[in-house]
Amino acid sequence: MSKKIEGFSKLSKIEKINWITQMHFENAPEAKEILSTYNHNDEKVQKHHDEFIENSIANYYLPLGVAPNFVINGKEYTIPMAIEESSVVAAASKAAKFWASRGGFKTPILGTQKIGQIHFLFDGKKGLLQSFFKQKKKLLIDSSSSLTSNMRQRGGGILDIELKDKSDLIENYYQLHLTFETVDSMGANFINSCLEQIAKTLKTLAADHDAFLKEQLSLEIIMSILSNYVPQCLVQAEVKCPVGKLEVSSEMSGIQFAQRFIQAIEIAQKEPYRAVTHNKGIMNGVDAVVIATGNDFRAVEAGVHAYAAMKGAYSSLSNAFLEGNEFVFQLKLPLSLGTVGGLTQLHPLVKWSMKLLGNPDAKNLMEIVAVAGLAQNFAAVRSLITSGIQKGHMKMHLLNILNQHHAKVGQKEKALEFFKTHKVTFSAVGDFLKSNP
Repeated sequence: MSKKIEGFSKLSKIEKINWITQMHFENAPEAKEILSTYNHNDEKVQKHHDEFIENSIANYYLPLGVAPNFVINGKEYTIPMAIEESSVVAAASKAAKFWASRGGFKTPILGTQKIGQIHFLFDGKKGLLQSFFKQKKKLLIDSSSSLTSNMRQRGGGILDIELKDKSDLIENYYQLHLTFETVDSMGANFINSCLEQIAKTLKTLAADHDAFLKEQLSLEIIMSILSNYVPQCLVQAEVKCPVGKLEVSSEMSGIQFAQRFIQAIEIAQKEPYRAVTHNKGIMNGVDAVVIATGNDFRAVEAGVHAYAAMKGAYSSLSNAFLEGNEFVFQLKLPLSLGTVGGLTQLHPLVKWSMKLLGNPDAKNLMEIVAVAGLAQNFAAVRSLITSGIQKGHMKMHLLNILNQHHAKVGQKEKALEFFKTHKVTFSAVGDFLKSNP
């Protein structure tokens, strides 16, 4: 029987679920029950969530945890983190506590510019196009004034438009490269609306331009779209302290720890295979906060990893060095985030998370997210160069393993005590449960 269907989007939620479970599951009642388990018991709340996306059939839960003891620019925070991976929240919390007594985190904002581009083809001489753009630049900007008025009142809007020649990459290919300030909104809809309006104006002006008409030249708009690569929307997170205050293990002095830590970072800077995993650890912290605050973690991921490769080779996002007798650990991240619009105003837990953070503005949220990434990175590298990553991770993962083995409450209690002093592996846990029924 074919599993193709026409008009699926027009079906009610119940009808969608009935069709899915009947067509794709051997046990349709069981499949329905699993979906219903994750529906909210308040119909109004559930309807609210259903309207976030298309073809909604249930809610997909991620645990929402909190990491306390963060001190950022002298202010104390408890940071919300939505993530499925064990040990991440614990690691961030441990790093936060460590640095809270050593001056905390500092976070200078290095820029807040967003990017949008109009991609087009022009079959004439570059000089003619440059002359046209110089004449029409103000008209292009002004054509979006009705769209930018509210943003301008808040201190944002279009900052500049540049003509960029990309014909060395693709024949006749040019761009209008626009920079924006979107204040406390991520600004995706705002930027795209401005770009589309300016593109229409560009096409109209080009069609009536005498120099183009004389030589029968054409300007063809290909597309208009924001860029998630925002290297000028940048925040730095930093910690520093005297090396004498870096004793994290009885087996290693502060200076030994600092030297080993710096070496580990250098490896991640030079070796892409290590850099990818290194940066993934950073994103454990970043994504967890981005999700908890209702921002677009896919956009953040794409932009961050592009930034990691901006010098032509994929490299570590963080850096560590000695400055005299002081250990310095830094992270720079391009982060396009918003605190107004989208899910920030719609999702109850997002609103809750924002309140937990003191209702930050976009710059403040950039700082918090970057700090979560740096804390996570510090915790991971510290584990790698001391006890090893698996010791702490597997301890935190123990409950997941116990649940996979369908352990009973009493077995869990015994196992948690036993594995305080024994190595955690999936098979070891299985063997323990067999001997402790």
